[in-house]
Amino acid sequence: MKQRITVLGSTGSIGKSTLDVISRHPERYEVFALSAATQVDLILEQCARFRPRFAVMASAQHAQELADRLKANQIPTSVIQAQDALELIASHQDVDAVMAAIVGAAGLSPCLAAARAGKRLLLANKEALVVGGAMFMRAVREGGATLLPIDSEHSAIFQCLPEDPATWAQRVDSILLTASGGPFRQRSPETLSAITPEQACAHPNFSMGRKISVDSATMMNKALEVIEARWLFDLAPEQIKVVIHPQQIIHSMVQFKDASILAQLGTPDMRVPIACGLAWPERIESGASRLDFGALAALTFEDADARRFPGLHLSWHALNAAEGTTAVLNAANEVAVDAFLSRRLRFDQIHAVNLATLEAVPSSKPDSLESLLDLDAQARQAAANVAATLAA
Repeated sequence: MKQRITVLGSTGSIGKSTLDVISRHPERYEVFALSAATQVDLILEQCARFRPRFAVMASAQHAQELADRLKANQIPTSVIQAQDALELIASHQDVDAVMAAIVGAAGLSPCLAAARAGKRLLLANKEALVVGGAMFMRAVREGGATLLPIDSEHSAIFQCLPEDPATWAQRVDSILLTASGGPFRQRSPETLSAITPEQACAHPNFSMGRKISVDSATMMNKALEVIEARWLFDLAPEQIKVVIHPQQIIHSMVQFKDASILAQLGTPDMRVPIACGLAWPERIESGASRLDFGALAALTFEDADARRFPGLHLSWHALNAAEGTTAVLNAANEVAVDAFLSRRLRFDQIHAVNLATLEAVPSSKPDSLESLLDLDAQARQAAANVAATLAA
């Protein structure tokens, strides 16, 4: 039987790449449901091509527009407008696998729903683990879900680790997450205040959404990945290391206790980890080009400069504080990046907002989704206050 897939965030870069991989294997997969924020034109095209049973939009206005246009084009997809629509399509009894590619804390609730329903969960949403942490992993265990990381770095780690997680503690010394360094890897820290949103969104290797591109430029994406790795692989914070690798050919590495290192290599194309997640433990064609070792000039590595990338080091600080601190950091960063993209903050002030918010919001250990969301709201308000003060 074909696997029925829900794609949360189908109009984003990960969502589009997922549908590309699915389209290469019509005998294996069919699209059950799609969700998007505001891109009605694109999700309409996706519905016309893949004929999902359901579609979800972020607002009632966009949902109604999509429903009207689906009807006009005689496309049988039903648009769900319920408040818990994302949770419904993530946990539906007819769904086999869920691609969780919604950016930000908005993706936490449907990820939890899919985990509790025991789905095969392809996790491209960092925030589910950064915000949810222990609560999310508990939902995965209790629901009997299969959790497969889609971030290229975490997919690489997953592929390098022994198949039996029970052996990881005995065998693994540390993991090394690689980072491209973004577009400002060699830029003088004194000039960072002049960076524009357009410059920050020009990633050297990947075509990504604006928020993720800015996170790559500040290395906050790597800070979030450090936090994500702590929960995915049940490691102590000090066992997670970051190295800058501009070519992005080695996606990450595992160092074992005998000092040997295993690495996963490939072209920088997100369809590779997506195909891995969809088919694991099998392997299927992803559409990515093959790595040509004859064309590789060199593979280089650098330390992450704390002056140029101060946000990266907030990850270890947050992991060693109260459990909810990582949720505060994530919320603050979302507010700060939005303010930067709206030209209300300078690039170098993103870190200032994140740091000030961590200091302003009391540490806590949320014990429910409601308390997590309350902490998230507190952090966003605190971050907004800091950003407003800096912008004045």
